[in-house]
Amino acid sequence: MSSDIAYQGAVEVGRKIASRETSSVEVTQHLLDRIARIDPRIGSYALVLPEQALSEAKARDAELKKGRSRGPLHGVPVAVKDLCDMTGTPTTAGIPMFRTRKAKKDATVVTRLRDAGAVILGKLHLTEGALALHHPEVKPPVNPWRKDLWSGASSSGSGAATAAGLCYGSLGSDTGGSIRFPSNANGIVGIKPTWGRVSRNGVAALSDTLDHIGPMTRRVEDAAAMLGAIAGRDAADPTSSAAPVPDYLVASAAGVKGLRIGYDEAYCSEGVAKPIAGAIAEAVKLLREQGAEVKAIKLPPSDAAIAAWGVICAVEAAMAHDATYPAKKEGYSMVFRGFLDAGRAVSGVDYARATVTRRKHAGDLAEVFEEVDLIIAPITAGMVPTVSAFDRLCAEPDGLTKLVSRTCIYDSTGSPVLTIPSGISKDHVPFGFQLVGRAFEEATLCRAGLAYQNAHGWRQNPDL
Repeated sequence: MSSDIAYQGAVEVGRKIASRETSSVEVTQHLLDRIARIDPRIGSYALVLPEQALSEAKARDAELKKGRSRGPLHGVPVAVKDLCDMTGTPTTAGIPMFRTRKAKKDATVVTRLRDAGAVILGKLHLTEGALALHHPEVKPPVNPWRKDLWSGASSSGSGAATAAGLCYGSLGSDTGGSIRFPSNANGIVGIKPTWGRVSRNGVAALSDTLDHIGPMTRRVEDAAAMLGAIAGRDAADPTSSAAPVPDYLVASAAGVKGLRIGYDEAYCSEGVAKPIAGAIAEAVKLLREQGAEVKAIKLPPSDAAIAAWGVICAVEAAMAHDATYPAKKEGYSMVFRGFLDAGRAVSGVDYARATVTRRKHAGDLAEVFEEVDLIIAPITAGMVPTVSAFDRLCAEPDGLTKLVSRTCIYDSTGSPVLTIPSGISKDHVPFGFQLVGRAFEEATLCRAGLAYQNAHGWRQNPDL
């Protein structure tokens, strides 16, 4: 089998499996061999499940022989972040003391991936508790583009594995930017769905009202297909939405004619690295040429909302870990202990104030969406940092706030966001931008994302 099939798209490989050009078993074995060969250098997988994956692949091939297809992901190998429960395997959430804690049943998103025909290769590393830093006992995954670059947080393994061709797509989670940071750092696509669009049942929490689960892929159409597989109401998660789930893959091909794209030029250029600002300006031009209407906007002030996010996240993280912290505090790093202690110290009045601030900012953003359908914006002001530069940033008192300043505001509002790669710099640093939409309008994001992807044409993979 050609080695380049590892870098093909999930939907593309799904078509080849469906047409019998290849089989799920062949593709799955190819990726398992690739993981065995390459992942010792990347370190993206926390757990590989070769026997289980091949068994699933055989079952998917058998179904095709009987004329049954479960959809575009039938037989396609993917992986999930190690926040997601899988029966009989540990869910560590990036915390080593949980390695002996085995799940009794699958998370809803895992069940839905399987129901859509996907083959699950294993579970991917993440930062401690899905916050910013990896536990000292966990070696951070290596960015496949450049080993000294940050691989992103918290879905670091998901970003690295997907970029390295060690799966055709993965699941990540985003509380302050944790789908978007690793997608941007590794030069891939990520969707943070609307809060409630995807069930969180069976997924370890960082912050219940901020957590979002979504797909990370190399192409927009693949993210659309994965989102379609996992989205929808789940009785086991009462916060999940009953809003109808469109066919995102079909919808993504509709083009952008008539879409109104909001562009705050100052926000997208002042203090923003030139490659990022240039990529956004070029995207605006390309989308306009395809029929989108670009409207000048001014994004609402967000400093208060960013500060409120920090309060809410810390309090809800303390709640999420209440059963084990401080009772088993020795199992947590000093950094994560400090974060949980800060959350436990917040007063009810301060938490209420943060919640009100959050709602006000959501209202301000809703006013912008009365005039536009999408907003284009940077993910970060600067380029992807090196590992050492990221460590220095996190050591600063306001380091986390700086990191999430352009991402966490959309976790607070629950807005859907699509991260798009734009290219790689001369010194091999990936860069891109984000598109923000109205609640439950992920299909609109996919339309714009696919239109940009097709017009821009950048498609490059790490040389591994």
